[in-house]
Amino acid sequence: MKVLLLKDPKDKDTGPDPYIKELGLYSLEATLIPVLSFEFLSLESLFEKLSHPECYGGLVFTSPRALEAIKICLKEKSKKEAWSKSLQQMWNIKPTYVVGKATASLVEEIGLTPQGEKCGNAEKLAEYICSRAVNSASGSERQ
Repeated sequence: MKVLLLKDPKDKDTGPDPYIKELGLYSLEATLIPVLSFEFLSLESLFEKLSHPECYGGLVFTSPRALEAIKICLKEKSKKEAWSKSLQQMWNIKPTYVVGKATASLVEEIGLTPQGEKCGNAEKLAEYICSRAVNSASGSERQ
């Protein structure tokens, strides 16, 4: 039987697409049709915001793509130097929240420390962030 897969193929470097491979084990012939297109927007604006950590209470990364955007920004030599020289350190004193282990791993690659990766989804991460914010606020009221 033939199966239509509506997704992008995996990178050729990582071998055959796992869906095609798995479906082939069951004598299913899969055809991939890429149906989505992706483009990063507002990279200059993103780096402008990253350049002013003093204006924000932390970072929230909801997907690996968000980290891809930052990595693209950091490819430019002057921006990479600014990140390494001071921005990374300034962001590291603030919380960096993530959804999932893959995103957490990418956050670590840019030198930040992820929190909340075990939450599993956005709703649970939001609850985690709010509970930490409430605890932090109540802790500062007691002092």
